Order: sequence, then C-alpha cells, then structure tokens
Amino acid sequence: MSVKRYCYSCDLKDDSKLIAEYKAYHAEGKAWPEITKSIKDAGIVDMQIYLTGNRMFMIMEVNETFNPDKKAAMDAQNPKVQEWENLMWDYQQELPWAEKGEKWMALDKIFQL
Repeated sequence: MSVKRYCYSCDLKDDSKLIAEYKAYHAEGKAWPEITKSIKDAGIVDMQIYLTGNRMFMIMEVNETFNPDKKAAMDAQNPKVQEWENLMWDYQQELPWAEKGEKWMALDKIFQL
C-alpha cells in the first residue's frame, strides 16, 4: 500500500480559553466518533494536529483511495461532519492570506532531506 502525505495549516482564535477548549475536543478519545469514522472512510490512515501559539499544522497520511475533492463532497453530505465543522469555527479563524471562509490551507513542501 502506498501512502501519501498532505499537510495543512489553520489558525485558532488567539484566546487561551478557546484554545484550551479546542484542545479538549481533540484530546485522545474525545473527537466525536462520527468524525473519526468519516476521516477513516475517506482513506486517511493517520492524522495529527500540532499547535504553536494559535497556529495549527495538520499532517495526514492517506492511502490510494483518498481524494481531497471526494472527501470535501462526503463531508458536505454528512450532517454530523457539518455540525462539527460549524462548532470548530467557534475556535478557528482563517489564515491572514486565506479567502473568506477558507479553513485548512494546504502547505507547499519546500525542503526534504
């Protein structure tokens, strides 16, 4: 099985209370089961989110069945995913260079050892 990596970034609102709440939603075993199922069903085999200050970095390892457009379409049709995404907007904000409403932005790889 070949694995491909995608990396994204998003900002949280710069508020320590909100950041703590966001981290609690993402603590081990706390994400809604419907969300983790939708992630796995899309072909994502591993997902990690890192935080520094209020900037987040997401690393996804995906299998050959993953397609970002297909994942977006699946998410748009899933009421529980939409509920989660709307809730997460209470904590998240666009990166300064994002389009209005654009959340997680893809990162360009500029170096590899």
